[in-house]
Amino acid sequence: MKIGTRLIHAGTEPDPSTGAIMTPIYQTSTYVQEAPGVNKGFEYARSQNPTRKALEDALAVIENGKFGLAFSSGVAATDAVIKLLAPGDEVIAANDMYGGTYRLFTKIFEKFGIRFIYVDTTNPSNIEKAITPATKLIWLETPTNPLMNITDIAAVAAISKKAKTILCVDNTFASPYLQNPLDLGADLVMHSSTKYLGGHSDVIQGALVMNDPALREQLYFIQKSCGAVPGPMDCFLVLRGIKTLHVRMKQHCINGAGIAQWLRNHPKVAKVYWPGFEDHPGYTVAKQQMRDFGGMISFELKDESPAELKRVLSSTRLFALAESLGGVESLINHPASMTHASIPAQERIKNGLKDSLIRLSVGIEDVEDLIEDLEKAIG
Repeated sequence: MKIGTRLIHAGTEPDPSTGAIMTPIYQTSTYVQEAPGVNKGFEYARSQNPTRKALEDALAVIENGKFGLAFSSGVAATDAVIKLLAPGDEVIAANDMYGGTYRLFTKIFEKFGIRFIYVDTTNPSNIEKAITPATKLIWLETPTNPLMNITDIAAVAAISKKAKTILCVDNTFASPYLQNPLDLGADLVMHSSTKYLGGHSDVIQGALVMNDPALREQLYFIQKSCGAVPGPMDCFLVLRGIKTLHVRMKQHCINGAGIAQWLRNHPKVAKVYWPGFEDHPGYTVAKQQMRDFGGMISFELKDESPAELKRVLSSTRLFALAESLGGVESLINHPASMTHASIPAQERIKNGLKDSLIRLSVGIEDVEDLIEDLEKAIG
């Protein structure tokens, strides 16, 4: 079955009681039982909900996995993965990663005795060298947020299996339409479903997908016990978003390519970060493991002064200055003061994230209008 068909039909069946083609929103906190312990598979909505179950089934299908779990946010899904670990365990993660993940690792879990080692994952040998007997998890982003670095998932999966660690890939930037890490050997896939899966900037949600039933049971226990579950309305919205993911992603990719090329030719732009350029260091790997290059772009201006940066960020009209990404509307973002502000400046700069970097989430508007908007802002 082709991906577009899978996305439309994944996890959904006509409602048996009414024939409704869309999964109903089961807005209930509890379920009547025929006798103690005798029920129709549902007891209490923190443990399970029919709308959430439909979404979790859909998540598994679209990532070519066996099991899906939905969480109240992407950070909540990440939190559940780290709760698989114990004090003294080590995690190897990318030195270029989402600021919220870095904050969770350093400000929450480090004080519980979990150690995080940050390396340049674009060279898998860096991961291999960092592994110790205490390493229990490898955490990847590819493409990374916001520098668009690419890591060879299959190569890291081989290293992970040899070391008997869990490999989790944050697939938020690529989405299941562009990349399926489980097919490349990953053990877990994480999504901030808020982004491309929801696609309309109207829901906060996270997801995990896996093949291993034992891993699923561990993570389901954490989900149920810690309670970071999404409500049925949020699950409905993500189910709805998934149905149009392929249509939206095609346009995100077309617009992203057009704007990346335009930015690269602009006399006031110093550098553009986008994995679709043939001279991008990760281009060959990206072309192998991705179906296209997406709509996320970062760039730097030649004039790096704070005044010029502020002027450009405040001058767009179609690109809204806001955090998040992956919606149908275009967004412009300043990582150093917004999405990555929790990372110390010296760490950001050491890893290549300048205070002058601008990140774009290219939407699905008419690309000529988006280019005109950027042209007026940049000048």
